[in-house]
Amino acid sequence: MELTKREDIRNIAIIAHVDHGKTTLVDALLKQSHTFRANEKVEERVMDSNDLEKERGITILSKNTAVIYNDIKINIVDTPGHADFGGEVERVLKMVDSVLLVVDSYEGPMPQTKFVLKKSLELGLKPIVIINKIDKPNARPTDVIDEVFDLFVELGANDEQLDFQIIYASAREGFAKYSVDDDNNDMNPIFETIVKYVAPPEGYVDEPLQMLVSTLDTNAFVGKIAIGKIHRGTVKRNQTVSLLKSDGSNSNFKITSIFTYKGLKREEAEEASMGDIVAVSGVLDANIGDTIADSSAPEALPFLEIDEPTLNMNFMVNDSPFAGQEGEFVTSRHLRDRLMKELETNVSLRVNELTPDCFEVSGRGELHLSVLIETMRREGYEFQVSKANVIFREHNGHKEEPIEYLTIDVPEEFMGPVMEKLGPRKAEMVNMTSAVNGYTRLEFTVPARGLIGFRSELMTDTKGNGIMNHVFHSYEKYKGEIPGRSRGSIVSFETGDSIAYGLFSAQERGQLFIGAGVPVYGGMVVGVSARAEDLEINVCKMKKLTNTRSSGADDALKLTPPLEMSLEQCLEFINADELVEVTPKSIRMRKRILDSAERRRTISRSKK
Repeated sequence: MELTKREDIRNIAIIAHVDHGKTTLVDALLKQSHTFRANEKVEERVMDSNDLEKERGITILSKNTAVIYNDIKINIVDTPGHADFGGEVERVLKMVDSVLLVVDSYEGPMPQTKFVLKKSLELGLKPIVIINKIDKPNARPTDVIDEVFDLFVELGANDEQLDFQIIYASAREGFAKYSVDDDNNDMNPIFETIVKYVAPPEGYVDEPLQMLVSTLDTNAFVGKIAIGKIHRGTVKRNQTVSLLKSDGSNSNFKITSIFTYKGLKREEAEEASMGDIVAVSGVLDANIGDTIADSSAPEALPFLEIDEPTLNMNFMVNDSPFAGQEGEFVTSRHLRDRLMKELETNVSLRVNELTPDCFEVSGRGELHLSVLIETMRREGYEFQVSKANVIFREHNGHKEEPIEYLTIDVPEEFMGPVMEKLGPRKAEMVNMTSAVNGYTRLEFTVPARGLIGFRSELMTDTKGNGIMNHVFHSYEKYKGEIPGRSRGSIVSFETGDSIAYGLFSAQERGQLFIGAGVPVYGGMVVGVSARAEDLEINVCKMKKLTNTRSSGADDALKLTPPLEMSLEQCLEFINADELVEVTPKSIRMRKRILDSAERRRTISRSKK
């Protein structure tokens, strides 16, 4: 059989740390390849398609697109930058022949840069380095190149990988240069470098079909769509194929349609061959990691191992007094079906049914799980979740726990409080470098459980100036006890609407999460106490009316504005005896046991 090179195709992925400009770079490449009509209105970060991605300014799901440059089709995969979505990055790297490594010209390589680059080098890919945001006033491209080179060496890159191409760019302004001093004003250097240095797909076109399913999509008209790269052979419409599962089983299906990519749109095709990234429908049972093969010669492709989850939490049917009032999907069947559907596309997630009403959901980190929770609540689901717990494992008779590699950029005056807070959390300093503009970079290894709730403390201690990033490092021996939250909760004693008079007496005892006129129930957490113990207060209490009046007694009560808690803050705040109630309209915190007397009995029993 003759080995074929597809000179008309290049397959690349764009990888980087969060917020280094991957998605903006794809925007610029799409615009300059004339993918859009001249009069077409195009949104910014056009690849971030779902609402959560647009709001947070992050990429959660990998996306496929394609541009044509000098009659060569360049398939581009935009990948997430957060370590929590590492499963997305790992699997799309199997579809491509090279990566564009985007690095911020001020920040330099960050933890996630290291994570995604390590995965790429292990697969034998040869990266092209793009130093982005060179138009920033504090850019330091020369230093960053040195840091990138050091990172390649540290990660064990071979000589060929170390001889990487470098391009300087500003994705936002839409230009790229071979050297900082060039006066080029378009993106052509990136296109030309891709065409010249990215190896075209190579394989056997005449042999039986092999395609690895790397991503899944669904469509109301054609059902499940399997997306991946054709490693060998040709796929045709109405062809009978075998779907090979990881457990060794296989079943036959008929390909009903084939789509290739052009810009952001899918175009229907009659056939596609080795090297093409395609979407096919008709393979109803397809899951990520399965192989679609010729039914006459079914051979499976090896699948990349995905990193295991490090955190879990329980998703439960809502049983609070307000259950069923705001959600559309509230039963255990709804919850189970939605979680099972998520498993099909979310490769790093695990779901274990503990009881008919309670599911243990394991993920790669707090952000991974909170994005799932937020997505479900926007879809109309109502449920409650427990505090996140790290996943321990036994190894050679020792208890081991996940360790994260933490990087904090902080102004020098706040270094003391940050290091003081990380001490009890069992963090160990690995490196400290004086970063630019008064910021110092601190690097630690820290148990994953030590980071739960730390982000909000960092923001408080640094007056919002601290920047933290972390990525999974390794499993190590259990580090010992880590103290939990030091302050108790303010718990509502009654059911009703909160009243200013009741809140006024409560705010003297701590910080409130609610204002006046908010529906509350007995056992709901309405604030954080100034003391270590929980505090029960009747926030629905009205002032007694008497016949006597005193001067000044009826002046308006001045309430301190409540502390509004986001979903992530609530998940970080709660203790093991508390839950977060999530509905499409509200996020509430509550005690697991709502009855006050029953709670006290449980506490006294646990002390015996």
